[in-house]
Amino acid sequence: MIVLTAIFKAKQGKEKELENLLREMIPQVQNEGGTTHYILNRSAVDSGHFLFYEMYVDKDALEFHSSTPYFQALLKNIESLVSEEPQIDFYEYITSISR
Repeated sequence: MIVLTAIFKAKQGKEKELENLLREMIPQVQNEGGTTHYILNRSAVDSGHFLFYEMYVDKDALEFHSSTPYFQALLKNIESLVSEEPQIDFYEYITSISR
């Protein structure tokens, strides 16, 4: 299992536009068989900071996601909305609870 976090910081005045662009990913990714979690979060203290928490069954699933037309469109369209490069981190899944 591969875990990825992606942090996005919106430019001043672009918060809602960025949120809408990120939200558009959810229904697209829902059909990816190798993506088990794709969760969009907004900071409780800064409405312009967003966090994606993503889990993939393996490297192939992550590579598939990264190659999709909608992900490539996100990369292209996000440039004018963010104040800095997204912060991407990878983790190795250990354990969790689910209810």
